[in-house]
Amino acid sequence: LTADKFDVERLIKSLPNINVSFSYNSVTNQSETYLGNENIEQEIRGIEVSNQVSKIAKIKEVRAKLVDIQRELGKQKGLVMDGRDIGTVVFPNAELKIFMTAAYKIRAKRRFDELVSKGDTTTTFEEVLQNINSRDNDDTSRTEHPLIKANDAIEIDNSAISQMEQLKIALDLAKSKLANQ
Repeated sequence: LTADKFDVERLIKSLPNINVSFSYNSVTNQSETYLGNENIEQEIRGIEVSNQVSKIAKIKEVRAKLVDIQRELGKQKGLVMDGRDIGTVVFPNAELKIFMTAAYKIRAKRRFDELVSKGDTTTTFEEVLQNINSRDNDDTSRTEHPLIKANDAIEIDNSAISQMEQLKIALDLAKSKLANQ
């Protein structure tokens, strides 16, 4: 479904019945996302969903539901979460906020490689690049909860560093924050 081809009122009415949860998969060593009892991890990472997510996220009631779910998860300490308004809206008082950035083409290459590694043979690099540019534009220009860096976030441009280097930087920042508490 596309954001302009579904019944918004019906979606809003169904929000109280939507149950999103996460479960750790010890085989893949990854967290997986569930909608009800259905594992939707692959679907939410696909280009079709990515092309629609900003449009659907503009619906105020959808944002409110997602923020509620995220804040419920945050009641447990030690949570690491990524998202476009996590540090400004969902957890404005988080102990540590890291704002990761990278050049568009590098982000697109990483996303494209991820899709290919998961078996997507139809999405082109150009589609991924367009998707990232479009989402960034939509998310930074929306009136409610736009994508912005939190004032107290530490910005890291990860264009030229590996995932392991990013992890080391994040862990060092977390350890430093814990040591100072």
